[in-house]
Amino acid sequence: MSASASAEAEEAARVLRVFRFKRGGEGPRIEEHDVPATDQTTVLEALRWIRVNRDPTFGIRHSCYHASCGTCGMLVNGREALACVTRISSLGDGPVIVEPIANLPVLEDLVVDMAPFYGRFPSDHPIVRTSEANEQAATPDGIDAYERFEDCIECGLCLSACPVAATDDTYVGPAALAYAQRMLEESRGADRDAILAWADGENAVWRCHAAFECTEACPSDVRPAQRIMALRRELTRGRRA
Repeated sequence: MSASASAEAEEAARVLRVFRFKRGGEGPRIEEHDVPATDQTTVLEALRWIRVNRDPTFGIRHSCYHASCGTCGMLVNGREALACVTRISSLGDGPVIVEPIANLPVLEDLVVDMAPFYGRFPSDHPIVRTSEANEQAATPDGIDAYERFEDCIECGLCLSACPVAATDDTYVGPAALAYAQRMLEESRGADRDAILAWADGENAVWRCHAAFECTEACPSDVRPAQRIMALRRELTRGRRA
């Protein structure tokens, strides 16, 4: 038996229950599809199969296929995940339920509007990127403790998992606060007072309930909950000084 025939022989139908919604159409609903899958089939591949073979109007968002772009973030069996690296075989038996991430407006099907997510970031401070590609760049002090919080892939999974964001859409959220903490560790021109003042705002660091769901959901090990606690320590030290 050829390798391709062997792979086909290992395929088995898996039930995917996918969220469907079109603006101006009928209300939200769950649609069920039997999808061929092997042990290696990812949720994203299964969703693409539905779009190609069942319904070309099925809205999904994806790009890189290797957990770098963050565009395929969604809820899989009620938990935040990147569809491109989540294998259906890892989800146990039974139907796989796929829904858009929470706490952001749904545009259609599994596609959410990311504008409110990006709008939460402190716009007065420039985005910081690693200097490792520039050999002449100044090395920050304390390099042994330096961490690349720009590794955030802006997938929105932390915001989706956040219980505060679920009840208060004015909360700036874990990704923006982790970004602010990263800026505090930047020695090349960051305005610490301005960043701390932003983080000390009414809807910022003190709104966090320390559930740590954001860190659990983060696929890039940014650890936003720990960054929020670090921001609180900075603000507390400033008040004691």
